[in-house]
Amino acid sequence: MKVLDLAIAAKKSSIEIAHADSKTKDGVLLSLAKGLVDNSEKIISANRTDIEFAKKNSLSEAMIERLTLDDKRIRDMANSLIELASLPDPVGKIINGSTRPNGLVIAKKQVPLGVVALIYESRPNVTVDSASLCIKSGNAVILRGGKEAINSNIELVRIIKEALSANGLSEDIVGLVTDTSRDSSIELMGLSGYVDLLIPRGGKALIEATVKNAKVPVIETGAGNCHIYVDEFADLEMSTIVVNNAKTQRPSVCNAVETVLVHEKVAERFLKMMAEGFTHEVELRGDLAATTILKGIKTATDEDWYTEYNDYILTVGVVSCVEEACEIINRCGTRHSDAIMTENVKNAEYFLENVDSSAVYLNASTRFTDGGEFGMSAEMGISTDKLHVRGPIGLDALTTTKFIVLGKGQIR
Repeated sequence: MKVLDLAIAAKKSSIEIAHADSKTKDGVLLSLAKGLVDNSEKIISANRTDIEFAKKNSLSEAMIERLTLDDKRIRDMANSLIELASLPDPVGKIINGSTRPNGLVIAKKQVPLGVVALIYESRPNVTVDSASLCIKSGNAVILRGGKEAINSNIELVRIIKEALSANGLSEDIVGLVTDTSRDSSIELMGLSGYVDLLIPRGGKALIEATVKNAKVPVIETGAGNCHIYVDEFADLEMSTIVVNNAKTQRPSVCNAVETVLVHEKVAERFLKMMAEGFTHEVELRGDLAATTILKGIKTATDEDWYTEYNDYILTVGVVSCVEEACEIINRCGTRHSDAIMTENVKNAEYFLENVDSSAVYLNASTRFTDGGEFGMSAEMGISTDKLHVRGPIGLDALTTTKFIVLGKGQIR
């Protein structure tokens, strides 16, 4: 189906899903959870085709890991759907209300956005996360994934549509753009009047292209040049474990750490502990002080400090104080997720107050910036915008509001 035809069908079906009751929407999610498990072999077979394509096109080890689906990840998706079904329905919630002196009763009510579009890259689990969040929040959704995951996405959307149909809802509520050319993305970005919100989820180039070309409202999800600052008062053993987790547990995702800054008073001890503590080989690139301590590592270029690697690469630098660390993070980072490791209350408070990111951490890995970890079950992405939503884009962020005004003949 062509992009415009998908949009027309989504616009029509958005009325149906907007008025669906909670029981029906949760029924879709539970049916989908079962469908994923029941069809796991078909999903893995389709995913295997995508992985073979990725290897032929020399995708990195980290990006292939990001693409891969297995039994565990399919079960995790199913469990996330069950958790999402248990959350309160955001649609129809009264946020606040008042009675005016003239007797008018005014209430603000949460309602669906309408049609949400998502342009994303190689993670097929995003297909299920996004579709399920939109269904729960009463929205139709148009999904446009990357060519790397097209076979996986086609199989997943087939199962989603079966879950919709089994619960008496239109299959058009979830649409997949199967044309993975740049033209389809540009067309989707221009569908004013059909798409109420567009969310780009991927690397810096995708996000910048979407912001530049879109004629519909966009939430900018951030590329994740995330930082960890190891303060002079940090527990260095704890810091070694946290940095290892933030870099190596899943380096291809946006909340993986890309830059580590360390206070000069503990730099020599910590950098050696960090380099020895990685559970996967990591390429280090450092400033002059770091390269002096860690002999043989690459010298970081100016570009390295601004780069989201999505790989087993880490930039390291030495700073003189928490203030310098915050300045570097605010200048070079993407306002996604940044952490301080310290036992000093004053330095912790300064960092948490002065780093201008959607999530700031004290003594914890940046890998927790995630809808599931924040109790939202799933998310559409991590917003680094400051308007409408910031941080994980969950159910409430996929709604808007309207005022309900009740009168008895009042005139002005």
